[in-house]
Amino acid sequence: MYKLCFFVPDSHLEEVKQALFAVGAGRIGHYDSCCWQVLGQGQFRPLPGSQPHIGAQMQLEILPEWKVEMVLSPEVARQAVETLKSSHPYEEIAYELSALIDPDLL
Repeated sequence: MYKLCFFVPDSHLEEVKQALFAVGAGRIGHYDSCCWQVLGQGQFRPLPGSQPHIGAQMQLEILPEWKVEMVLSPEVARQAVETLKSSHPYEEIAYELSALIDPDLL
């Protein structure tokens, strides 16, 4: 299994989650649409050459963003990352994909 974590503005939270659920992310046993999310504060400054969805070049932005975490199987990992990139509004997406260790294998 893998865990996908990403940050997304409130305006696109549900759209991005639903796109990921549609490709099979967030499935745990006999459950689907599983995730954990928390509202926090994101910060960034668009540099010259950027095309920011929010804000302006060289101006620091601080805004509410959601951190979302969901598990996914190896079979859907590549498609889930592609879906995240195509459904997310940001030019550069802050995300991570981590492999999870099965404790039965330790």
